[in-house]
Amino acid sequence: MNPLILTNQYLIAMPQMADPNFHHTTTYMCEHNDEGAMGLIINRPLNINLTEVLSQIDIDVADPSLTTMPVYYGGPVQEDRGFVLHRPGTTWESTIIIGDQLAITTSKDILHKIAEGSGPSQYLVTLGYAGWGAGQLEMELADNAWLNGPANTSIMFDTPTEERWSEAAKAMGIDLNLISGDTGHA
Repeated sequence: MNPLILTNQYLIAMPQMADPNFHHTTTYMCEHNDEGAMGLIINRPLNINLTEVLSQIDIDVADPSLTTMPVYYGGPVQEDRGFVLHRPGTTWESTIIIGDQLAITTSKDILHKIAEGSGPSQYLVTLGYAGWGAGQLEMELADNAWLNGPANTSIMFDTPTEERWSEAAKAMGIDLNLISGDTGHA
């Protein structure tokens, strides 16, 4: 069994991360076990709002605030599939509870309720997800590609998108501006 389980933690890309899919990202880890890992990037808004996404899947929108609700790039895997990261409470058709404070739902019933204005109190919608095969994430961590630390829902739901990367690191006592991407030589 893998001793390092990152479920319900943030994965913060180090400043030198070269992969454009993950450069300066904060990823909420939904699942991590011996078979691999799955997470949702929470700080990369797409150029589309939630009303536009809902209309594309024939869901009528009654809540006008959804025109300003961003949809996020959740990661490079299945970019046409939607995920709703939200506070737990109501049981939806396809929901996985992650810890005490968060759940992830992939069924349309939650989207109908959000469109009516009666969905979860706090949520974030992504298209796509980040995925790693068995051992892949552990190798990337050993190569210092990522920082990891406890997830803080206030960063996810209350912090402005453009500040989530640095604020997630600051919550762990790390100032990403002070980390050099250069490697030293002895």
